[in-house]
Amino acid sequence: QVQLVESGGGSVQAGGSLRLSCAASGYTYRNTDSMGWFRQAPGKEREAVACIHKSDGRTSYVDSVRGRFTVSQDSAKTSVYLQMNSLKPEDTATYYCVLGYGVTLCQNPERIEKWGQGTQVTVSS
Repeated sequence: QVQLVESGGGSVQAGGSLRLSCAASGYTYRNTDSMGWFRQAPGKEREAVACIHKSDGRTSYVDSVRGRFTVSQDSAKTSVYLQMNSLKPEDTATYYCVLGYGVTLCQNPERIEKWGQGTQVTVSS
């Protein structure tokens, strides 16, 4: 049974940085898979933030975070990270780690097979 375990959320002032981590326990690497991060703010729909394809490391980002956030994976390709710099109050949300198949996971959330429990990120002005 695959489980996604997130860590690294917290509270920070605008302009600050946080790094989220997600480890996939019980997971066996498949080169067709991607991992990434979605988020949901109160009263808003869940949205894709960033994804990375395990095989070739291709990444995708939502426009609002491009240039500020960086998604990466470990050498074993079982963990994914999200480095968040220059944080803004509008980045405040619960962030969810995801695992699924295909290159375009962020654009095709129906391919998500596992969700993490979520970690809270709060950015104050």
